[in-house]
Amino acid sequence: MYISAKADYATRALLELAHEPGRPLTCEVIASSQGIPFRFLKSVVGELRRAGLVRSQRGCEGGYWLGRPADEVTLLDVVRAVDGDVLTLRGAPLDALGYPGPAAPLPGVWRQIETGAAAVLGGLTLAALLPAGAREQPSEVGAA
Repeated sequence: MYISAKADYATRALLELAHEPGRPLTCEVIASSQGIPFRFLKSVVGELRRAGLVRSQRGCEGGYWLGRPADEVTLLDVVRAVDGDVLTLRGAPLDALGYPGPAAPLPGVWRQIETGAAAVLGGLTLAALLPAGAREQPSEVGAA
């Protein structure tokens, strides 16, 4: 399985936001803290915003917050927001995949792998990945 840079960067950015729920963070701060290229992070955060995983505020006190509480955002949400499908074959979705003859069972194997990966990703929230002392309370999301 291939984990894209977009999915990795998106998750790291969201963890930064979950760690600091009481104030907005700029892309510059997140990029610097996580060692993520700023330009790439800007486009990733745009995708997260369109998916409702972050919200933004313009201005000198602006920045980004989580769009939902950290305990409601799974890694599956993040991957689907920036990559679409969890697993693809040469960039194509597995839905209509079919092979002839002795290779006919193989698409089922790929689908099982995708199902397993989605189950793992769907079972992990941002809150679960934060150190115990840094876990946000759901009521703190967007408080500022």
